[in-house]
Amino acid sequence: MTSTLSSSRHTAADAAISRRARSRWWDVLSMAEVRWAAAAAVLFAIGGAFQLGGAPAAVWWTFYLACYVTGGWEPALAGLQALRERTLDVDLLMIVAALVAATIGQVFDGALLIVIFSTSGALEAFVTRRTADSVRALLDLAPEEASRLLDGETEEVVLTADLVVGDVVLVRPGERVGADGEVLEGASEVDQASITGEPLPVLKEAGDEVFAGTLNGTGALRVRVDRAAQDSVVARIVAMVEDASATKATTQLFIEKVEQRYSVGVVVSTLALFFLPLAFGAELRPTLLRAMTFMIVASPCAVVLATMPPLLAAIANAGRHGLLVKSAVVMEKFRDVTIVAFDKTGTLTEGTPRVSEVIPLDGAGLDPDALVRLAAAAERPSAHPLARAVLAAAHDRGLELPHAEDFSSAPGRGVTATVEAHVVRVGSPALLADPAVVADTTTGAGDLLEQARAAVADLEAHGRTAAVVLLDDRPVGVLGLADRVRPDAHATVLALTNLIGATPVLLTGDNPGAAGRLAQEVGITDVRASLLPADKVAQVKALQAAGHRVLLVGDGVNDAPAMAAADLGVAMGRHGSDLALETSDAVIVRDELAILPKIIDLSGRAHRVVKANLVIAGTVISLLVIWDLVWILPLPLGVAGHEGSTVIVGLNGLRLLRAAAWTRAGIKGSNVTPAPPAEVVGLASTYARR
Repeated sequence: MTSTLSSSRHTAADAAISRRARSRWWDVLSMAEVRWAAAAAVLFAIGGAFQLGGAPAAVWWTFYLACYVTGGWEPALAGLQALRERTLDVDLLMIVAALVAATIGQVFDGALLIVIFSTSGALEAFVTRRTADSVRALLDLAPEEASRLLDGETEEVVLTADLVVGDVVLVRPGERVGADGEVLEGASEVDQASITGEPLPVLKEAGDEVFAGTLNGTGALRVRVDRAAQDSVVARIVAMVEDASATKATTQLFIEKVEQRYSVGVVVSTLALFFLPLAFGAELRPTLLRAMTFMIVASPCAVVLATMPPLLAAIANAGRHGLLVKSAVVMEKFRDVTIVAFDKTGTLTEGTPRVSEVIPLDGAGLDPDALVRLAAAAERPSAHPLARAVLAAAHDRGLELPHAEDFSSAPGRGVTATVEAHVVRVGSPALLADPAVVADTTTGAGDLLEQARAAVADLEAHGRTAAVVLLDDRPVGVLGLADRVRPDAHATVLALTNLIGATPVLLTGDNPGAAGRLAQEVGITDVRASLLPADKVAQVKALQAAGHRVLLVGDGVNDAPAMAAADLGVAMGRHGSDLALETSDAVIVRDELAILPKIIDLSGRAHRVVKANLVIAGTVISLLVIWDLVWILPLPLGVAGHEGSTVIVGLNGLRLLRAAAWTRAGIKGSNVTPAPPAEVVGLASTYARR
């Protein structure tokens, strides 16, 4: 039974991931830039096959020229539009170089340039679109409509955007809260993991604050609106993601300056090489041939291949091992990371509570299996996360559960049911203060009560959530529940500490006690607890102000602003929120944290290969250009040198595709001294008052 249930859960999860992957592939193919780039690549491949197969030149020339049209019309149009604004970019230069290559018979070189640059443009368009979609998707957290109460009783359905401060809304069981506000009446457990990252629902009663987009539990709440929709926490998260993304975009200015200068330099040099000799009486044909040769050997084909194949090979290798890196720029940035910041719930932990301790009380007459059996039978009708944890424990033990009757649930206290003619109550330690329990004076009742209190205190001291089990109002056992630490969390923290020379930081919305205990378990010494999304952003910026380049790893909506603010963001893929997946720069598909030190090390190796390739490409281009300027460079020799350097740098970069490159990555993070106890900084959030 256990293996079947576990297998079905994994199958369902994998099927969901597969459906999401198929949907995203369709999204990719729906983009015109991607379709044109793919068509150019296919035509280039067909032309290459015909050329290698000895087909007539007219055949493979036709496919190469078709590649020119499909992959080159868009950058050519963009380049012409840039010319109208008196700027010259490298895209237009590549089109000119490709056309010149075709005019002297080197159509293969030109087609290759077209494929490389059309693919680059498609990737840029894809990333831009997905970023915009991810920000819009966040707004779906908050419901579009809410039930507003007039005169305390009359109910009307209105758009949440029309709610104003002072309105009173009714939030029914299972609905999402429509606005930030204060609970006036009712009690319910609210799942606010999307905002605070807390793993378990939180009891909300009169006077407590609730956030738009959080999910109400089994009780009904009357909430007074305290902030308009545009000022809600979830709306501020959207604004922070947009602001951080805009800030990142300014880093592209340096690349644009290099493109402009290079393009202008090559064009000016080519024109000078053509017109100056003519002015001094040189013959037209040899002068044109020299200028065309210069255009070929000066074209950055080898330079482009010097950077892209190593990075793309590293990306492909990482993808085979469960890490989706969204761009070559991201792959480059991994090597610059100087500190890693982790979220807690769903990142260092699995994000799902599990029964960690089963404590039957002495004198209660129950063994651990009997205690779990009673508790699971009572909890079976409940949809609470703790109920699912108890049921999972019963299934793991292979227990058959009896039928439960007269089930009821009280928010913040627990469940009650009749099981085998006995009243079974499972819930919070507050049940131990129930008058019926305290007033029990039968033999052994007082001892059972003291044992239960001691067990609860011990569990809570170790960071567990305690649930007491009562049988006919007598304590019979205590269950400890915990969010299980990922098996590879400790080893990953140690490997990262050794690799980058700094112990990772824990940024969490959980309480300082639970955060500190988890930190000690995984070896983290710097803990920032009780953080709302804005606080996490502030902590990331503080680390950056201290000179760090921050990699943030998280899984929830509440982590998205911090991911956008960080130098790099990595999301957990199996259970991560859509916004976290889209805002992040990389996704750990199978939630294996051990990938992190490997990708940082692999990024460093890719950078070293890029530098070596740039030296090779730059040296060959410089030699060929000097030869062409000082002497007469034969065109076949110039093309051979140009193509030879291109092949060399391409093959050198593809070495990172080998499985051995991944196996060797990150291995120096194996021998590390365990970290000292964690120092916990608890930050009382003032976010709601800003």
